Amino acid sequence: MMKHLTTLFIAALTAIGVNAANPYDNPDTIVVSRDGTGQFRTVEEAIEVCRAFMEYHKVIYVKKGVYKEKLIVPSTLTNIEICGECPENTIITYDDHANLFIPGTQRKMGTFRTYTIKVEGNNITFKNITIENNAAKLGQAVAVHTEGDCIKFINCRLLGNQDTLFTGVANTRLFFKNCYIEGTTDFIFGPSTAWFEGCTILNKSASYITAASTPKDVKYGYIFNNCKIIAAEGVSKCYLGRPWRPYAHTMFMNCEIGGHIKPEGWHNWGNKQNEQTARYEEYNNKLAEGSVENRVGWSRQLSKKEASKITIEEVFKMNNEWIPE
Repeated sequence: MMKHLTTLFIAALTAIGVNAANPYDNPDTIVVSRDGTGQFRTVEEAIEVCRAFMEYHKVIYVKKGVYKEKLIVPSTLTNIEICGECPENTIITYDDHANLFIPGTQRKMGTFRTYTIKVEGNNITFKNITIENNAAKLGQAVAVHTEGDCIKFINCRLLGNQDTLFTGVANTRLFFKNCYIEGTTDFIFGPSTAWFEGCTILNKSASYITAASTPKDVKYGYIFNNCKIIAAEGVSKCYLGRPWRPYAHTMFMNCEIGGHIKPEGWHNWGNKQNEQTARYEEYNNKLAEGSVENRVGWSRQLSKKEASKITIEEVFKMNNEWIPE
């Protein structure tokens, strides 16, 4: 009798285990839709059901709609693709800014808590989607904050004002292809290594596009290739970048650069010493106005031979090989 009861108990536990297994632990696509026609109504719910450290590629397909969410893709998640139905009409948005007070405290939020999406995981892809911080111009307001390695943004729109895109960790690699990125002051900033291919970069005010903080021992910071650098109507007196940290590295090559960029191109952040260390480079850019001869003397125009060595394979050759598709 005792043996029979034990057998039944084990069978019951097995049945419970089967029923409790994660039904989303597979490479099938998860659908998110605000109108309830998908498995989930929010992107956060879809992220929550993904298994940690997946070996397979998992797609979260987000239908058209406005999703007001503040999201974290945790470091336990890998190989996830968050794909929108179309970039113009699939929008993840939030509105925190640096001068908001943290609920229940007398401390302000500060820049690094303001993200709409924070990406801690590795091998994460965003495609055909808008990520926005639509806070009023009341301080820094990050749309995308990255900390993971091998992160891709394909055909995405990153919208905001000051500090739209924070590439937050050194020796991590980011790839942006055919993206639209807009902002005001220092709206692409941080220590990561990032390649921007065929992107449109919009200045919304007289300010600075980049504020790299590349460490001294990291060879590459931001590379913009075949990009269009444009401005909102009436905007002028902009700079390609200024060094958030002394050894900032930024390069623009084969880009179309609008007349809103000042002839000198680069700014030293009010510190002459930065001119000895900042690494600012250009090659084969098409300027709407002026000439590269007017650039600051502490920036460099690369030769054809030097520029030929600046490839995705070379830039992303760090701890392991990663060539984004």
